[in-house]
Amino acid sequence: MMTRMRFVAATVLSVLIVGCAGPTANAPSATPLASTIASSSAPSSSAAATQATTAALACTAPAAALVELTEGPYYKANPPQNATLRTAGVAGTPLTLTGNVVSQSCQPIANAKLDFWQADGNGNYDNSGYTLRGWLLTDANGAYRLETVIPGLYPGRTEHIHFKVTVNGTTYTSQLFFPGVSQNEGDSIYSAQMLVKLNTATSPVTGTFTFVVKA
Repeated sequence: MMTRMRFVAATVLSVLIVGCAGPTANAPSATPLASTIASSSAPSSSAAATQATTAALACTAPAAALVELTEGPYYKANPPQNATLRTAGVAGTPLTLTGNVVSQSCQPIANAKLDFWQADGNGNYDNSGYTLRGWLLTDANGAYRLETVIPGLYPGRTEHIHFKVTVNGTTYTSQLFFPGVSQNEGDSIYSAQMLVKLNTATSPVTGTFTFVVKA
């Protein structure tokens, strides 16, 4: 009996050594062992969901962090928590903007704070109230959804939406821009890296943007 137990123990140890060191030209096929490991270490449903979300972001690590740009003169502190900035009577083409906040390794960031402010479709800011101003938090998958309008032009500026994104106490300030606007190239603040991906074939118009931060 003792001899048999020693033989079994030696066999198990041999299999473990082959599994850790990897297959060699003279080693037996490790396929059965690899299959067992893959089965026993399959990701949990939560991990699988995170992986699926990350894949859906079309994000390639290490991703380039967003370009920080000037806050501008029209920011107002203490805006309301509001993901629906578009209200009846506000000028501008309706826009639904969605996306995610992620790290440079493409991991979704939950509870990131996104603070938006912008002009209406005529290029006018509400500086006495909080029209087209508000903030929201990303969900467990780092996703956000904003209901707003495409901002209009005003002298010296192309179409843009201001934002601040706050993650773990660090705030990044920048602006989003829109493709196909002739004034983009003449705008001294414009950054092609901050372009929204726009789909004008939908109603309302939809846009996507992934906020990549250094967190």
